[in-house]
Amino acid sequence: MILLRAIGAVLVACLVVQAHAHAFLDRAEPRVGATVRATPAELKLWFTQEIEPAFSTVKVLDAKGKRVDKADARVDLADRALLRVSLDALGPGVYTVVWRVVSVDTHVTEGDFSFHVGQ
Repeated sequence: MILLRAIGAVLVACLVVQAHAHAFLDRAEPRVGATVRATPAELKLWFTQEIEPAFSTVKVLDAKGKRVDKADARVDLADRALLRVSLDALGPGVYTVVWRVVSVDTHVTEGDFSFHVGQ
């Protein structure tokens, strides 16, 4: 019985460590699924842990798949869990954000979401 409890505790510990080994999207500005009236100057993505600047990317695409960011994605120097990219002036419509990051412990995560510009 003691052995089973010990094995269970080790398995739980392994799962907890693995769950914290990836940089997941924590929040975004504009928010996921949000509608904004005006074009924000930049898109900001916060992750659950620090990310590697050389291997982390983000693109913002319009409804036709055309890239509408300024291709200047960068990890914030003061907050290494924050990925930023400047935006061109966006007209009304739906925009898709596609991101891929590598956490400081080398795990890759990726995802996408959309936001709307206009009313």
